[in-house]
Formats: sequence, C-alpha cells, structure tokens
Amino acid sequence: MTLSPLGDSALVIALGSGLDPSALPRGRALAAALAHDPIAGVVDVVPAFATVTVFYDIAHIGTYAQLCAELETRAQRADAALLSVATRTVEIPVCYGGDFGPDLAEVAARTALTVAEVVALHYGADYLVHAIGFAPGFAYLGGLPEKIHTPRRSTPRTSVPAGSVGIGGAQTGVYPRVTPGGWNLIGRTPLKLFDPANTPPALLGAADRVKFRAITAEEFAAWK
Repeated sequence: MTLSPLGDSALVIALGSGLDPSALPRGRALAAALAHDPIAGVVDVVPAFATVTVFYDIAHIGTYAQLCAELETRAQRADAALLSVATRTVEIPVCYGGDFGPDLAEVAARTALTVAEVVALHYGADYLVHAIGFAPGFAYLGGLPEKIHTPRRSTPRTSVPAGSVGIGGAQTGVYPRVTPGGWNLIGRTPLKLFDPANTPPALLGAADRVKFRAITAEEFAAWK
C-alpha cells in the first residue's frame, strides 16, 4: 500500500495495480469503512479498480502526516475485517454461439482456437466484478483467460440484446439491457441482470465473484 498526494487537497491510496483481484475488495472495504466512520476533514472518498482517492479540507485534517497515519490504520482495520466476510459468488447460465453468440466463431479465429476451446476457457474461469458502469447493472469482469482476449469490434452494434455475453479486450461482461455495444458477443444468458423492481436492482455488485455455466438452447428457452 502506498499513499501519494494528489494536488493539495487529495491523496491516492494505491492497493495494487490494474485489474488486481486482491486490490478491489480491499479498496471497497476501506471506502465503506471511511463512509461509515468518517475522518474529520475528509470530504469525499472515491474507490477505483486498485486505488482509493481521498479528498479533504486542508484546514480541518490536522497535518498531512497525521491524515496519512490515520488512513493507514483504517486500511489495516478494513483488511482485517475483510478476512471475516464471506465472498458472494453468482452463477450465470449462458447459451453459447448461434444466434445468441454471433461473434463466437470470429473470436475463435482471432485466437487460433476452436469454438469449443473458446467456450470451455470462458466458462471455466473465475471472474471478479471490478466495476459497474456503462449501463445500469453492467459489470466489468476481470479474470478472462489471456488466450481469449479479443479487441473490441471496430464498428459497434447499435442494438445488443439484453443478456448478451461479450468479450472486450481483457474483460468480459453481460449486457443487462438492450443498448448499443462494441464487445464481441459469444453467448446469452436468460437471467435478468437489472430490474428496477428488485432491491438492489442490479444482480451483480463490485467485488462479487462470477462463474458462468454453459446451457443448451432448449434450457435457455425453458428458463423461468
């Protein structure tokens, strides 16, 4: 963990780098702890993939060194508390290929793999929700096997069906609603990932774990 000043009214706590699977839950836990028990003078806390940015009023924090010391103590407490929290894993059934995954064959060709190998690698991996964004309930999932990393499409689709499972670079995700999109579509889930009538409305949240499970077209059609 490193603390670095960001101008004269903020600092960045780095807990890792990039899509570090251990940094995300630590950052979320620290941000939640600071929101529950604020430090005097801190005006905002913004977690990201592997960092937490703390904004403060310089007139009310004491000294910068004191703030850093308090944040380090809070981070250690958050790490300790995190060890006692059970990880939530969400299973998502996916029908791969065909009309549900129109880009699956192209992904296989780009990666020099068979369609079956792409599918097996995709559902065989363990994923972590790094962020929710782009559209309500859209989860950016880290953990995609490097062998099937595939660049986004050069021309995005104007309409992607809800439930579509896509690959965009080093990440995978599920489109929760009908939206435009530029990721490579390899399958579709019958699950509803966003419903305003539910509490919470999004099925997935940051730091959740995700496992995909392959299902047949018949199972998809019969899904309730």
